[in-house]
Amino acid sequence: MTITNSAITTYGPRLSPADALELYEKKPFFELLNLADQKRKIMSPNNIVTYLVDRNINYTNACTINCQFCSFYRPPGHPQVYTQTTDQISDRISELESIGGTRILMQGGVNPELDMKWYTDLLSELKRRHPTIALDCFSPIEIEGIADVTGLSTLEVLTELKSAGMSGLPGGGAEMLVDEVRSDISPIKGSSQNWLKVMEEAQSIGLTTSATNVIGFGETLQQRISHLDKIRNLQDKAITNGYTGFTSFIAWPVQLENNTFGKRNRGTNKTEMGAGAVEYLRHLAISRLYLDNISHIQASWPTMGLEVAQLGLTAGADDIGSTMMEENVVSASGTTRTSVDEHELRRLITSAGYVPRKRDSDYNHI
Repeated sequence: MTITNSAITTYGPRLSPADALELYEKKPFFELLNLADQKRKIMSPNNIVTYLVDRNINYTNACTINCQFCSFYRPPGHPQVYTQTTDQISDRISELESIGGTRILMQGGVNPELDMKWYTDLLSELKRRHPTIALDCFSPIEIEGIADVTGLSTLEVLTELKSAGMSGLPGGGAEMLVDEVRSDISPIKGSSQNWLKVMEEAQSIGLTTSATNVIGFGETLQQRISHLDKIRNLQDKAITNGYTGFTSFIAWPVQLENNTFGKRNRGTNKTEMGAGAVEYLRHLAISRLYLDNISHIQASWPTMGLEVAQLGLTAGADDIGSTMMEENVVSASGTTRTSVDEHELRRLITSAGYVPRKRDSDYNHI
């Protein structure tokens, strides 16, 4: 079939997986980006690009999941394992407050030595000390890990964490929601259905959620679209049930410089691993066109650099991401830039021809 401009610059009819595959395979690069930009203007018609002043905090690097692309984690008992104290985390939040930040994104690994009380005590104390900071914490796989340690269901874990002060559940650990790919790169990590189930539970109790996607594992374009389709279907379900659902979608290429997964797959498979700027921008554009029920698409500067992220604003993205202040997971795989300041993000947005707006984790303008 032939995909016309009019078919994808309105809210309906929506793209089918076959439509998306045809666009992905055949649409010339700049034409595809232009279509995504038109879609973005329909969904965000005010020429505003948002950003968030926040801080990443990696509270522990102990993890039992052994994702083959991760250079950050250490197995329990390793001499480099750490778990931060409440005071250490609180000090980092105080530094965020001093520059006008509004949110922390706190994630780690699946650490079997931490019980439910450790998590709830941490959250309640952080909320007491920093009542205006949104605590977007953990990931679906961490929630599954806590459930395994405590014997609680994942919904019970989420409910207790929310009661203790958690504001949202970030979308880490999705990578590729295609079990054939997941079983190769993260054999111990839960299935795609597990990730979707935990996210649906988080949405059902009012936690802020986001969706993510990592490309470049050697997956097919069809598998990438399958990932997007599962995200879109869950968002349809959330909206039908009266939930907010995913506030945003963020994709980035796997980083392979300093990890065993990248080294293992060099040589005959070298061309199959990772993704460059053009491929990333094509995927960003397809994401904007396909995810017609998710309001915001975020460009990824930590993995692609500021210049490519800026180009992403012409490929469907309406958010430039966050200041981060520190970043330890992606940077462990070879990236060197771990933070930007608010002024730099505003300059980046303005020079691209958009109006910068600071936001909170729920995309309310500040």
